Amino acid sequence: MMALHAGWRGNGFCPFSRHPHLLLPLSCGFLCGIVCAMVFIENPRARFDYEILEEFEAGIELLGLETRALRGKLGSLRGARVVVRGGEAFLVGATIPPWQQANAPKSYDPERTRRLLLSKKEIARIAGAEDQQGLTAIPLSVYSSGRRMKLGMAIARGKKSHDKRAVIAKRETERSIRRTLKNK
Repeated sequence: MMALHAGWRGNGFCPFSRHPHLLLPLSCGFLCGIVCAMVFIENPRARFDYEILEEFEAGIELLGLETRALRGKLGSLRGARVVVRGGEAFLVGATIPPWQQANAPKSYDPERTRRLLLSKKEIARIAGAEDQQGLTAIPLSVYSSGRRMKLGMAIARGKKSHDKRAVIAKRETERSIRRTLKNK
């Protein structure tokens, strides 16, 4: 991991290169040389509905109007999944609307299948996980790594409803403890 700028404190603009970024363990590709990336869209229920077993990073093949839309934080990963067909991985069910509806081609489909760029070894691991009972590959977020768009994805197991209730109960108790400590 590269060293962070001295005095850097969070989200906003880099004092050296003036580009917006979040602090994540990814190289930004800009001249400042710090570790940063910008998250464009996230799957809001992925970590609640699934138990994450293993995470991957994949390149994603996009059209220019889709890249522009993602940089504008348009799009949704809700209900999306990753499937392996014919030795290639695809993102299915993600919705990315065109940046400008008037300039989009008439044949453009916002929910089209998008190819993912992974190594053969990673594709084999995902395919093996799909064959196992109860495991699935889900997208977590779309972010930039330098000039490239990346998809954060994971092999996950679906949680049962009693597991979800336990997470909600734990969150409520933590919230009440913080509230009582704040009031004292």
